[in-house]
Amino acid sequence: MSQPGSIHFEISERKVLLRIIDVAVVLGALHLVATVFNFDYFKINEEHWSWIILLGGYLLFFATVFELYHLQKASRITSTLRGVVFTSSITSLVYLLTPFLTPSLPENRLQILYFYLAITLSLLIWRALYIKLFSSSRFYKNILIIADATDAGQVAETLQEADPNYKIAGYINTDRELDIGHDDRISILTIQQAKDRLEGQEVSEIVIASSNVEGITPELYEWLIELVENGFSVREYTQIYEEITDRVPVQYVGKDFYKYFPFARSNQNKLYMVYHRLFDIICSLLGLILSLVLIPFIFIGNLLGNRGSLFYKQERIGKNRKSFQIYKFRTMVKNAEVNGAQFATKNDSRITAFGKFLRKSRLDEFPQFYNILKGEMSIIGPRPERPVFVKQLSEKIPFYETRHVVNPVKPGFTT
Repeated sequence: MSQPGSIHFEISERKVLLRIIDVAVVLGALHLVATVFNFDYFKINEEHWSWIILLGGYLLFFATVFELYHLQKASRITSTLRGVVFTSSITSLVYLLTPFLTPSLPENRLQILYFYLAITLSLLIWRALYIKLFSSSRFYKNILIIADATDAGQVAETLQEADPNYKIAGYINTDRELDIGHDDRISILTIQQAKDRLEGQEVSEIVIASSNVEGITPELYEWLIELVENGFSVREYTQIYEEITDRVPVQYVGKDFYKYFPFARSNQNKLYMVYHRLFDIICSLLGLILSLVLIPFIFIGNLLGNRGSLFYKQERIGKNRKSFQIYKFRTMVKNAEVNGAQFATKNDSRITAFGKFLRKSRLDEFPQFYNILKGEMSIIGPRPERPVFVKQLSEKIPFYETRHVVNPVKPGFTT
């Protein structure tokens, strides 16, 4: 839903981008100098791979110390120039003064100057390009603010001061007692007008800075939930502000709505997600193998104690409110819900004696390893509920449905 042809890196992505390219351009410049000027102090090859790691580590450490990854300062030429000079100078000096880990000092002292200039000039050129590119309108992010009318102007101004790439498309007022905004520089929108702008690809992110739980109407809340489910970026103002400035806007700490809404998470660790899925697959395969060993014994117990089918399935609600069929070994008598769905209770007469054994031993859950293998569940996560119970609980517990749309969470075999 971003503008056609528009590009905008997220905050975490920009910080990673800066670090990766800082190291890449410095190593590339040193390799170029070595090739052109027969520069043999710092050679990039398989034999001296440890030098590359050490120099990269020094560079990243001192660049962090001198705030080259502070996004506000990284977008300004004066602070960038100062940071690059300090970083390259200290990095070069420390590298030269650790001869047991780095190459011996060259006989031709001019090579030390080449080394320093290669680091400094490459960083300066790259950072100048970064400032130029990220100041371009091509990299603007148009955002829609959801806030009280009295706060919208301040929120918009603060965001634009923190990151000039943010452009405010308008705001939705959540203060029911004030219908007119206090700042004519930003447009006040109805929910329908906001939807139209999203459909017209005029908005790429929604930022919530409302202090009114009551101001988040059911219509607005459902729309935001739908956007999150569809992968649209809906984020909290304090989170964005802290990522940019490394400070928290104290006037927004503790606002109630932030406790309940499942904001979009643009910085999910993809590597963690791969390992997590791999862990689920391995565990589910082991669980299914164990299930095959146990099935003959459970089949006999079910035949004698339950007198019904060995397996049963039920519809459950999973991640992003998508339904799926969960599998279990039978623990209740046949036609246990002839009078409709109901919660299991202590000493429930519908549960057979063998079923109680299966439940206490958790053996009845073993067929769910098949759900895990299919990707519908995970080893660890909240227990999936039935649609009828979700509806009942949503009517009694405020914001209950958000547990089904928090991005990284699938229902789990165990909590």
